[in-house]
Amino acid sequence: MEDSKPAGKLSTFLDSGVYRFEDSTAVFIDPVRVLNRSYTRFRVSPSAYYSRSFKSKIQEPRVCSNSRKRKRKEKKPQNLNDRERAADQRHQEARPFLLKAHKSLLRSTELLEVVSNLRDDFDNSASSPGTTQSLVELGRVWQAPLYEITLNSQSHDNASEDGGSPVMEYCKQRAVPVFNNLVVNETSEDVEAELLGSRYILPPESSFYMSDLGQIHNLIPESDCGFNLIVVDPPWENGSARQKLRYSTLPNRYFLSLPIKQLCHTNGALVALWVTNREKLRGFVEKELFPAWGVEYAATFFWLKVKADGSLIGDLDLFHHRPYECLLLGLCPGEDTDDNSRPKPIPDNQIMLTIPGDYSRKPPVARFLQEYSPTLQRNRCVELFAREMTAGCVSWGNEPLHFQESGNFTRG
Repeated sequence: MEDSKPAGKLSTFLDSGVYRFEDSTAVFIDPVRVLNRSYTRFRVSPSAYYSRSFKSKIQEPRVCSNSRKRKRKEKKPQNLNDRERAADQRHQEARPFLLKAHKSLLRSTELLEVVSNLRDDFDNSASSPGTTQSLVELGRVWQAPLYEITLNSQSHDNASEDGGSPVMEYCKQRAVPVFNNLVVNETSEDVEAELLGSRYILPPESSFYMSDLGQIHNLIPESDCGFNLIVVDPPWENGSARQKLRYSTLPNRYFLSLPIKQLCHTNGALVALWVTNREKLRGFVEKELFPAWGVEYAATFFWLKVKADGSLIGDLDLFHHRPYECLLLGLCPGEDTDDNSRPKPIPDNQIMLTIPGDYSRKPPVARFLQEYSPTLQRNRCVELFAREMTAGCVSWGNEPLHFQESGNFTRG
């Protein structure tokens, strides 16, 4: 009986991409499996998703929090200022939960064996994404309003004449403006889309609105069709991001104008905000941003990043380079909240462990957060500053197709 529980949990993980540890408030997530639960004809390629990982020879699992080599490179400042002391206090409060979650992973030997081969799972025949066209730059040129994206939908024909399998063929081709326009895949199938010679894969029942910050008010829904889950991943000012030139950042004051309250459903919404570990930023969120949005803080989740061998990507106690990020959760009260739509209590200090994907690519969290959002007959989610699309969600930003390029996928 003792062996059946791990085997059952591992079987569930292989199907869902989520492994729940029994002795801690932590889960291990394989983003590829989670994303692929939504696709029908295509699959996110593990080799493309984990392109930054699995590069070195896998070592024995080890806890990185006591790495002397890394600590010699960066010691905690001896004379801390007020912000540094506050940041260190937050870290010390979270540290026991993070260590417990990591130890749970290291004890799960069957899971670690699977994790070490995540990049080799499924089909590795995906073509390299290579250098894709810059959607951000494309949206800034004067021709931007003229650019169209072509959606190619497929349908199932009846059985072929010889009685074989149903024949798949394109049944509909639709060209729509790609910028400042809500582009919708209303079907329950993946859709291939073409834009200026590049191909993109849109998940089922998804949509995107590609624009700059000045057009975000066009997302505000009419009547009671607001969103009960709002996930925000702002391009915070960050020296590392500027250095790598991966994406443009914005000053904090720009985020104060996000129309979060207007985007909320009348029954209210759960707001999930990705933040870095900078204490100045945390203070800004708590004292200015959440109050400006009308959001009441509820809990903090942690994204703990690990390598393929189960070790942390860096020393847990490195003062300026923690191997984790925070997801701050808050509730935006609704006008028509009743007992049936009231969200369930959100547990604090939940830990999500994953092997990270491409630079600044966050794990898919919408499905996990829906259980804590106000209940609707049909959940409605919007992701702001999105760089990829999620089934069942509206993705807004200036590059929501970034990770939808066909080179990131294989055919299922």
